[in-house]
Amino acid sequence: MATTFDLSDMPAADAGDLAAAMRALIEHGRGLVLLNGADASDLDIVEAALRSRCHADAQRTYAAFVRFRHLVEVFGSRRLRQLFLDKGLAVMAPALAIAATQRLNTRRGFNPQQMLTAISAALASNVETLGSRPAGVEIAPARLRAA
Repeated sequence: MATTFDLSDMPAADAGDLAAAMRALIEHGRGLVLLNGADASDLDIVEAALRSRCHADAQRTYAAFVRFRHLVEVFGSRRLRQLFLDKGLAVMAPALAIAATQRLNTRRGFNPQQMLTAISAALASNVETLGSRPAGVEIAPARLRAA
C-alpha cells in the first residue's frame, strides 16, 4: 500500500511563537481577537511580532502565522466561542499549545470538533475537585457559614 502525503498540510510550529503573536495583540489592545476575529491590521501586528521573534527563519514565521490565523478562524465556530466565554482565559494556553501541533490543512483549517475535544481534555486535566485536600487540612464549619 502506497503512502500518500497531503501537500496542503502545514508543519508544526513552536507554541512560544503563537504565544508571542497573542501577546503582541494584547499589548496593542486587541486581545479579543479570538472572539471578534482578525482584520488586516491584527494580522499585520501578528506578522511583525513573528518576524522579530523568528528573525531570518521565514519558514518558521510562515508556519506560525498560518497556524495563528487558522486558530482565530476556528474560534469563530459556535462551540469554541462558547467554551471561551464559559472558561475565560484558561482556554488560551491550551488552545495555543494545541494549535501549534494539531493537524492543520491550509485549505480547510483546523477541525473545530477536534480542537474543542483537545482543549476540553486539556482543561479537564487541570481541574481539582473540591473534595481533594491535602491530609490534615480541614475547613471549619463556622468559616463556611460566614461566607
